[in-house]
Amino acid sequence: MENPFFKNTGPYKINYLTNIIKLNQTNFDNENVNDVKDLNSSKSGDITFFHSKKYKDLAKSTKASYCITTTNLRSFLPNNCKAIISNKVLLHTAQITKIFYPDSITDNYDNTVKDIEETEFKDKIKFGKNILIGENVKVGANCLIGHNSIIEKNVNIGDNCSIGSNVIIRNSLIKNNVHILDGCVIGKKGFGFFPNKDSNIRYPQIGIVIIEDNVEIGCGSTIDRGSLSNTIIGKNTYLDNQIHIAHNVKIGENCIIAGQVGFAGSSTLGSNVMIGGQAGISGHLKIGNNVQIGGGSGVIKNIPDNSKVMGYPAKDLKNFIRENK
Repeated sequence: MENPFFKNTGPYKINYLTNIIKLNQTNFDNENVNDVKDLNSSKSGDITFFHSKKYKDLAKSTKASYCITTTNLRSFLPNNCKAIISNKVLLHTAQITKIFYPDSITDNYDNTVKDIEETEFKDKIKFGKNILIGENVKVGANCLIGHNSIIEKNVNIGDNCSIGSNVIIRNSLIKNNVHILDGCVIGKKGFGFFPNKDSNIRYPQIGIVIIEDNVEIGCGSTIDRGSLSNTIIGKNTYLDNQIHIAHNVKIGENCIIAGQVGFAGSSTLGSNVMIGGQAGISGHLKIGNNVQIGGGSGVIKNIPDNSKVMGYPAKDLKNFIRENK
């Protein structure tokens, strides 16, 4: 989906972009580039990036016109996509993203907020004390907002939703019948940066958080918005307390995730997944449908459908029990 919240300042000429990031290309016509997107969502006229062979299947079918990639990976790109060769793919992608979306680097406090008593919502929803509402916020029918909560700019909340006390939400699409319990922070920037001995370089976070129907988010949980894609929580998924979901994570439908589970960035869960407390999911992994992960496990590789795993590193449950008798 198109980003509904961050302003795209493009288009820019391809030669301008490559000059700015010091990757001069001599074999390009000076065409317009409309946007920067991931491999999957890119269209003709967009620029994307490809930094790991694990994404080769997406690279082969990308519709992007340009791709920042390495010499070794360029052969996976289709003919419609011109390679821009880089030895620092993610850094150069971050620099281009910042050109298109200069407001996506920082998450300072929202100075557009008003007391809810000064807004159109004062007669439409039930709310506690000290509620602040930012610009470009929509709230559906029969919603509740608890004490001391802030609905910052760029939030759509559906019908029959309950937002607890001491909650902060921004850059999020929340569907119907969603319950967000006390102390949650949703839609803030993810933990994306490049270490540098002088000053770390932040990666722009232009994605959003999408929470589908009938989801419950437990107390004290944090859900980061996406970087180039979106962070998504599927229908009827229940999260326990103190869960962290990093940028670009996709969680399927009907999942049950116990307390203090952590998801690193860009991992994908299928539907009907159950995860015990204090498990950790490493980044850029694919967890299949109907998977069960025991509490305290450390998942460091993909898990196929219908698996039951436990331990660190997580392994087949029968093998784990056999080895730990």
